[in-house]
Amino acid sequence: MSARLTTWLRRGLLASFAVVCLGQQFPPLPRTPAVPSSPLPPGAARLIQLVGDVSVLKGSEPWVLNTGDTVRPKQVILTGPDGYAVFQLEDGSTFQVFPNSRVTFRANPGDWRDLLDLWLGHVKIFIQKLGGQPNHNRVFTPTAVISVRGTVFDVLIEDDNDTTVVSVEEGVVTVRHRLIGESKSKVLQAGEYIRVYKNIPLARSRVDKNALAAGILRTAGDVLYGILIQTRTSSPGHGGSPAPTGGAGPKLPGDTAGGEPPPPPSGGGGSPTPDNPPAPPAPPPPPGG
Repeated sequence: MSARLTTWLRRGLLASFAVVCLGQQFPPLPRTPAVPSSPLPPGAARLIQLVGDVSVLKGSEPWVLNTGDTVRPKQVILTGPDGYAVFQLEDGSTFQVFPNSRVTFRANPGDWRDLLDLWLGHVKIFIQKLGGQPNHNRVFTPTAVISVRGTVFDVLIEDDNDTTVVSVEEGVVTVRHRLIGESKSKVLQAGEYIRVYKNIPLARSRVDKNALAAGILRTAGDVLYGILIQTRTSSPGHGGSPAPTGGAGPKLPGDTAGGEPPPPPSGGGGSPTPDNPPAPPAPPPPPGG
């Protein structure tokens, strides 16, 4: 496979994953066990929903998390290819971490408004207002700084160049470039998204609507949700024990063991799903006359 075709396929898979996941509310996952109601330590977050492989780094070693565990400031959260988690803050705000993600929780303990640093993958954040007043928080990526006061929005690292996609479901967020000094930022309203590129000023980036593309690619979102549901019944992790190691760590959507994305299916029918089963085999030829 040529390098150009490989790059094109990889970008297509990542773009599909980004547009479908961003701004789309997945159906609720199956009910999880009751979470302890004990008060959270200052600045911590509690894991309230869990599917698949979710861990936190202790030193340089990943340790498996269980429902009810807490994550402290400066800790790094990792999710595997089947990993999905929901964390809750003391003020009732929550954030979801999707498969193949790497997130630092409150990397700046001196300011708890600096909520997440997303290095890889996809997060969705639900910020609660405090008594009807704005609740200021910030989310960082290698290329963007996202400021919010109380809203629902998604952030995704789209490719190896750290392109950031920000999509707003409710409320308003402000986005500025993290690497290129600019006097102006972009304001996103509900139903809008923007891409922030590493070497392109934010002033040249366009704010777009995401509804059309999300509708066309909704099947990819259904496939992702199917993976989460299937892994919900897998064996639970054991808190306090090291996570399985090996490989090069989390991979971007579309990666395979060899680093090449899978070839597109022939016939244009898409990948088999419960709503799109594979075509039956051709009937045998009639017996000869």
